[in-house]
Amino acid sequence: MRNLVAALSGVIFGIGLGVSQMVNPEKVRNFLDVAGTWDPSLAFVMGAAVVVFFLAWRVARQSKQPLFDTHFRWPDKGMALDARLLSGAAIFGVGWGLVGFCPGPAITSLAYFATQSAIFVAAMVAGSWLGGLWAPKARVVDVAA
Repeated sequence: MRNLVAALSGVIFGIGLGVSQMVNPEKVRNFLDVAGTWDPSLAFVMGAAVVVFFLAWRVARQSKQPLFDTHFRWPDKGMALDARLLSGAAIFGVGWGLVGFCPGPAITSLAYFATQSAIFVAAMVAGSWLGGLWAPKARVVDVAA
């Protein structure tokens, strides 16, 4: 059941990305071009996502147990800003600005059979695999409810 819920959530997320046109790299590049062809629509999509996440987080924090698992898996609050996190964020930001894709929209855009999407996703998978070989695994803490 948990996998079905995860897959359904992914499909809904992908549909949302398609409807909001966030699978179009030009929309992202125009959002980042504040001195030229600025398009504020991405800010509205991000704002709506923050509101939904805020509400879901509040509900989850008040719940004793998740609906489709035995306990919550919260991030470790003791994790510090380190070189791995900061370099990953920088690589993500540069890639997002240059190409106009981030992982979710890139995977969703594969449905359009665009060559640039396939190249980006292949490079992303290769980079993730290489990064996993090079860097130590992140700590995840399972906290029983």
